[in-house]
Amino acid sequence: MNKAELIEKIAKETNQTKAQTERMLDATLDTIKKSVKKGDEVKLVGFGTFAKHKRKARTGRNPQTGKTIKIPAAWYPKFRPGSDFKSMLR
Repeated sequence: MNKAELIEKIAKETNQTKAQTERMLDATLDTIKKSVKKGDEVKLVGFGTFAKHKRKARTGRNPQTGKTIKIPAAWYPKFRPGSDFKSMLR
């Protein structure tokens, strides 16, 4: 399912227009992104938790040359599904 299909389904469920639904979805995703970027966890009970995690610096290999390279430490977004979501998929 892509974003347009998701918007269509949500609009149908909530009896809203697609434009209203798209604005709500964009605002929700933007709020989650900004909160995680600041370092806050976003917990949606029953669905999951979005968080910011740090990946350690490490060494790697350039696949073209085989030369060893240093990969710097970096932040990345992490999602942990909630128990209700996990059990639904089993």
